[in-house]
Amino acid sequence: MSFTLTTLTDSIKEWTENDESTFVAEIPFFIKNAEERIFKSVDLDYFRKNVTGTMTSGNKFLQKPSDYLAAHSLSFVKDSSNIFLLQKDVNFIQEYSPDPSVTGVPIYYAQFDVDNFIVAPTPNSSFAVELHYFYRPASLTTDDSGTTWISTNAPDALLYACLVEAYTFMKGENDLIQLYTSRYGESLARLKNYAEGRNYSDSYRDGLVRQPRT
Repeated sequence: MSFTLTTLTDSIKEWTENDESTFVAEIPFFIKNAEERIFKSVDLDYFRKNVTGTMTSGNKFLQKPSDYLAAHSLSFVKDSSNIFLLQKDVNFIQEYSPDPSVTGVPIYYAQFDVDNFIVAPTPNSSFAVELHYFYRPASLTTDDSGTTWISTNAPDALLYACLVEAYTFMKGENDLIQLYTSRYGESLARLKNYAEGRNYSDSYRDGLVRQPRT
């Protein structure tokens, strides 16, 4: 089972037995909040991306991708070898390399502002760079008929997270909110087990997952 925006909207209306116009108008907001819950709770490879670019000689700044949220690694190529920069605080960078006109082979990088990294020393050549980073995928709400990774692979977690948002908006009964919160937690635990457990192991090296007999 997977959800499109239309089918998830219909499910939310059916589960809450609410098709009042103000409530329906808020459903895209419920879905975005639900996606954000999952997005910030599970470390999925789906939320990672690689992009290549160039550090320019004499320029200590490197522009971030428009969908950038956080870095996993930043590296550049020198003499056919990948060299990984060490992430530091921007204050460290500015103290380490106070004069941007002094150039060298970069060692460090930091988040300078929303749009740019700062590297130190200032590059003494133009280097090909690769950024492995955490990004926010497009929301299900952007396409009426399309699906997303979450709506296809974690539809139960998405639905229960939406129901928590919906019942909170409705000021519904606490027992139902608690029930859907519990169901969401169970679904999220299964997703985390896949994303942060099974997805980073294999049976050949780690053996099969074994459960104790009861």
